[in-house]
Amino acid sequence: MRHFGHIAPEVRQRLFHREPCSFTADSSPRLLAAALGATLYSPATRPRLADDILKQAGRGVISMVLCLEDSIDDAEVIGAEENLVRQFADLAERDAAGRNGADADGPELPLLFIRVRDPEQITDIADRLGPGIRLLSGFVLPKFTEERGVAFLESLAAAEAATGRRLFAMPVLESPELLHLESRAETLAGIARTVDKYRERVLALRLGVTDFCSAYGLRRPPHMTAYDVHIVASVIADVVNRLGRADGTGFTVTGPVWEYFRVQERMFKPQLRRSPFLEGRAEELRQALIEHDIDGLLREIELDRANGLLGKTCIHPSHVLPVHALSVVTHEEFSDAEDILRPERDGGGVMRSAYTNKMNEVKPHRAWAERTLMRAEVFGVAREDIGFVELLSAGLSD
Repeated sequence: MRHFGHIAPEVRQRLFHREPCSFTADSSPRLLAAALGATLYSPATRPRLADDILKQAGRGVISMVLCLEDSIDDAEVIGAEENLVRQFADLAERDAAGRNGADADGPELPLLFIRVRDPEQITDIADRLGPGIRLLSGFVLPKFTEERGVAFLESLAAAEAATGRRLFAMPVLESPELLHLESRAETLAGIARTVDKYRERVLALRLGVTDFCSAYGLRRPPHMTAYDVHIVASVIADVVNRLGRADGTGFTVTGPVWEYFRVQERMFKPQLRRSPFLEGRAEELRQALIEHDIDGLLREIELDRANGLLGKTCIHPSHVLPVHALSVVTHEEFSDAEDILRPERDGGGVMRSAYTNKMNEVKPHRAWAERTLMRAEVFGVAREDIGFVELLSAGLSD
């Protein structure tokens, strides 16, 4: 699989100075964590879940979470588990057909994760999936704290041992103890101890901002980002401070969910498809995005990256392409990162950027440059004259 792999090769060549790399579910954890991108959530109760997964894969989705927790009613859990087992069997059959050439043109399956409610579900579902377990990349662990986390991760280790399948964990940091000021430092310290102990199994940490808002009866409107809600912004900052460091001790921390979408959002797709390469149209296209409430999402994606987050939780397919388009490394970013990391500059120093618009200081900017080149590997580098509008339009060309 690869980002933007659903668009034609000749279009990718026109867009990218360096194309996104290919990878598989068995690639290195470091690469997979960076490549998660827009992780699309779907309730596990959907009756045509296998079809949904393949449809979204064909539209560029790289990672999905099939949810048994908050997205479904308590009374639906047993039926949702049974549905998951059936759908994975269906996917496994179709995937085998593709490998044997019967459906060679079908999309590659995305990285699939299951969001569970309790630790016992992990071993139970892993056992019930049978051969379909080979399609599963791991589990999402809700309301993660040290006390709850150890049980979840021990259950994951047991499922791994029983199935022989490498399984990752994605803990969700969303508990009230993490939000409340008097317990935050202790809760963060406990989470840090737990994920460090099981580091090889933790792919990324996810932020549950909806739960944070719920603790205070808040809900951000569509014209505001998570960073405009100061009580939420403060906990994001503390999570990144403790768990997202660039010194080798940190983890990939993903951006919070954007809750808003419109059913008619794809109505402006024809305009985007026909016009991005025509001069003077970028502002008009930007206005079309604003009119469909996408501007708030775009600002939040930019703020996610500025605050040390990579990737984003998504609950609607229309959010996926904006996340991926804004994850592509610009030609200017790539130029700066390569300059900073040149071997002859290992001793440090400062230089004017190749774009002659900023200072690149080798030692302070090294960690940023390394992260930028990792992002460039999985999302690609845009050509010098290519921006967000062109990338978004190409992704909508299905």
